[in-house]
Amino acid sequence: MSTTTAPDSAAVQRTATAATPPKRRRGERGLVASLASHGLLIAASVIALFPVAWLVFLSLGPDKDDYLHPGKIWGKMTLDNYSYVLQHTNFFDWLKSSLIVSLGTTVIGVLIAATTGYAVSRMRFPGYKKFMWVLLVTQMFPVAVLMVPMYQILSELKLIDSYLGLVLIYCTTAVPYCAWLLKGYFDTIPFEIDEAGRVDGLTPFGTFVRLILPLARPGLAVAGFYSFITAFGEVAFATTFMLDDSKYTLAVGLQSFISEHDAQRNLMAATAVLIAIPVSAFFYLVQKNLVTGLTAGGTKG
Repeated sequence: MSTTTAPDSAAVQRTATAATPPKRRRGERGLVASLASHGLLIAASVIALFPVAWLVFLSLGPDKDDYLHPGKIWGKMTLDNYSYVLQHTNFFDWLKSSLIVSLGTTVIGVLIAATTGYAVSRMRFPGYKKFMWVLLVTQMFPVAVLMVPMYQILSELKLIDSYLGLVLIYCTTAVPYCAWLLKGYFDTIPFEIDEAGRVDGLTPFGTFVRLILPLARPGLAVAGFYSFITAFGEVAFATTFMLDDSKYTLAVGLQSFISEHDAQRNLMAATAVLIAIPVSAFFYLVQKNLVTGLTAGGTKG
């Protein structure tokens, strides 16, 4: 009796196990959820890439009014717009000015912001909390309000139509935000590292340079990227403070294709594509540390 019951119960158990669907592990998604998420990601990618692809497509049209009839561009695509911009405009002068101003803003702005953020993060001097709020308040003033006093200050310092003057103006925008960003990142670095540096005989500045800055590389990458992008694409200050057309930045030089009665939109599109190349190259250099730097500063107040 028992010899026949045991195999029957074992067979029933195997049948029940086979009929029960396997449980999904944590993190695993079903087929429908996976298809839905991939579909959303593809749609978001298409939406993000479409303006770039459309700009490149318009830059291949030989006529300035091709944007009104984009379908006609397919039969007459050409690179003449790029050739004209590179050979018959001051594009390389604009590029040189943009790189000088952007890199100068990045170096000076990140240096000032890093020392400021480190001081507020580590040192408890009177008014250190109010100091950070003062930096934040400086970002609330619109450009139109700041234009006249800044012009007067630069005029008295003989810095109108100079790269240094424009770099200092851009630093007033980049430093406050980058100081807040780096202060939050320095807060995530253990204070014991500073104490170990002092035990080894390092000065506070030596500890900052030799120990803290290497650990804060992702935060510095984010601050540098923000400073570079801010200076590279700014128009209002560059238009006001740069008078020589050979010192125009790319963002200002782009306006030269628009006059009162005409707009060479094909040349503008080609120039815009060329402008995106240095920014894309800079992003490629800092992309490894960019995500880390953006998220790490928010883990500790």
